[in-house]
Amino acid sequence: MKAVVQRVAHARVEVSGETIGAIERGLLVYLGVAEGDTLRDLDFVSDKVSGLRIFEDDAGKMNLSVDQIGGGILVVSQFTLLGDTKKGRRPSFGAAMAPGPAEQMYEAFNDSLRKRGLPVATGRFRADMKVSSLNDGPVTLLIDSRESESPRSPGATPSSDRGS
Repeated sequence: MKAVVQRVAHARVEVSGETIGAIERGLLVYLGVAEGDTLRDLDFVSDKVSGLRIFEDDAGKMNLSVDQIGGGILVVSQFTLLGDTKKGRRPSFGAAMAPGPAEQMYEAFNDSLRKRGLPVATGRFRADMKVSSLNDGPVTLLIDSRESESPRSPGATPSSDRGS
């Protein structure tokens, strides 16, 4: 499961000219569900999203979570996050979960955030959506549940993993 998370001043999603989900200050989350994703992946990503300390405190440090600032979360399904662009110019989406089970995972993800007491707005699964937002910072992060399982190579340190 992959999520692109943006800290936003506001965000909204429209379908056929109608706003179906909107938030003020908070997080815009694009969520892609991969073939083979399980509830473990869902829990990992929802825990990360809900706990990210990327909002500034009184000292100007990114030290607060979306809950601590009273913000909302707008979650938009985005199977294209699973696009493979290694070969050719047309992405392959074979890694994306089939629509039926993916929609169930998407809804379960939203429910997981709501159970944490977070206000969640959503897009519409499989719809042609228009998303608008004002990225605040800009702050944009990628969360990949599969990376949580991959061991570091022997001798790797956090600084050598960054490729700096």
